[in-house]
Amino acid sequence: FPESPQRDVLLFLMNYAPLDRWQHTILEIIRDEAYYFAPQGMTKILNEGWASFWHSEIMTKKALKDGEVIDFADHHSGVVATQPGRLNPYKLGIELLRDVEERWNKGKFGKEYEECEDLAEKRNWDKQLGLGRQKVFEIRKMHNDVTFIDAFLTPEFCMEQKLFSFRYNRDTDLYEIASREFQEIKQKLLFRLTNFGQPFIYVEEGNYNNRGELYLRHRHEGVDLKMDYARDTLRNLQKIWSRPVHIETVVDDKKRLISFDGKDFGERKID
Repeated sequence: FPESPQRDVLLFLMNYAPLDRWQHTILEIIRDEAYYFAPQGMTKILNEGWASFWHSEIMTKKALKDGEVIDFADHHSGVVATQPGRLNPYKLGIELLRDVEERWNKGKFGKEYEECEDLAEKRNWDKQLGLGRQKVFEIRKMHNDVTFIDAFLTPEFCMEQKLFSFRYNRDTDLYEIASREFQEIKQKLLFRLTNFGQPFIYVEEGNYNNRGELYLRHRHEGVDLKMDYARDTLRNLQKIWSRPVHIETVVDDKKRLISFDGKDFGERKID
């Protein structure tokens, strides 16, 4: 087995799991497909936001008759609807593109604007530059989701769009607001985008306890695993590995080891 932790879990399974030829082929197909679609995952917010942006522009300003506007608005509102704790790429993408267009039309960027300390003046700031449309085309050409959010997300936008940092409360089974701090919101959002919204999982050992058991580690970045999904994943991994499987994670700020031996799940605290 490799000496260092392995990020490519599927490749590790392909190389070391006791697979029949057909099983190996299926894993290879799944892995190749994931890598093929990875670039689209890097621009999901921009792709969906760009489509919604132009759909709205064309329909409301060019294509619709007066009697069709309400029907369009009803369908469009469903597409961009949001729920606490969930990220809607259509909503975030279109609203941030609109925000950038407005800011660059009015000149709400650059050193002079950033250093202005008069809130009323900043609120009414309008240099009538008309650079908004040019800027959104530049963004579409040059940015992916991570660089888009990193460069253009602002505290004002987060306040206006009610973007908060949420945390799942296991006692109430609800998502609750954890923070309204801009930097925390931005960092958590960037983290979600950096790995396509998936947790960072590494193979630590393929011979855990010297019994041929698979040991995975979740690199916790402030977001707990979804336990139902984690258990389903362990169950599927155990079928492939044919030996007990374990994952080290953090639950409610405490290290835990979740295991599945093919019949039963186990969970215990670890140091």
